[in-house]
Amino acid sequence: MDNSESKPRNAAPSPDFATSSEGEGVAFHTSVIGRIRTYFLTGLILVGPLYITISLTWWFINWVDDVVRPFVPAAFRLETYLPFHLPGSGLIIAFATLTLLGFLTANLVGRKLVEFSEHILNHTPVVRPIYRSLKQIFETLFSKSGSSFRRVGLVEFPGPGMWSIVFLSQPPSPNIAAGLPESEHISVFLPCTPNPTTGFFFYLPRRDVIELDITVESAMTLVISAGIAQPGGSGGAEQQRQLAALATAAHAARAGQTPPTVPSARPTASAK
Repeated sequence: MDNSESKPRNAAPSPDFATSSEGEGVAFHTSVIGRIRTYFLTGLILVGPLYITISLTWWFINWVDDVVRPFVPAAFRLETYLPFHLPGSGLIIAFATLTLLGFLTANLVGRKLVEFSEHILNHTPVVRPIYRSLKQIFETLFSKSGSSFRRVGLVEFPGPGMWSIVFLSQPPSPNIAAGLPESEHISVFLPCTPNPTTGFFFYLPRRDVIELDITVESAMTLVISAGIAQPGGSGGAEQQRQLAALATAAHAARAGQTPPTVPSARPTASAK
């Protein structure tokens, strides 16, 4: 009989083998969770903007319908003759009415009626400043010859070495320019993030503004996203390629991608 100790059949695995198995299990679990997370974010990127766009469009159509419906007699409403409500009818009526008013205003009789109405409003104490301000804003925003918010620039704000996106407007009027220092000034609007409807308006010497070669829409997207959506990126095909990369490379997506760089500015004058 051999006195040497025989190795048991069901011997426990070695510590190195157990550690390796546990490590592979954790890595596999992490990889699966990462891929699921990436797939979810990819679907959210695809569906989120589409859903918000459709919801806002639907809300706007229904809002216009609710505003126009009280002014339309029941005999001229489509839902009077249809068994269901047809959304968008109010929007069509509003568009046709505004177009017709613009056409009528272009002739002599229409201009006289508009001048008479404005004469009454301009002599009403409380309504006069409100009407004048709103009319000037609408004329500036929708005029084809207007130059408001057609250009984008950089100014050194709020401190040295800190640059902010601004929208360039028209030069100050003569009565305002007379009170400014003797240099060419320009009106600028500095929007706030993420709500660009609020911000700071001020007059700034033109030499202190660096004009950028980007559109107002791209600058607005940059401000709203707080720098996440940088202008100058590729088009839809490139975005689809990045989405595909997110879906296939979970580890790269977790690590994050380098955002596209801002296109080089085209200075019109030297910075301060």
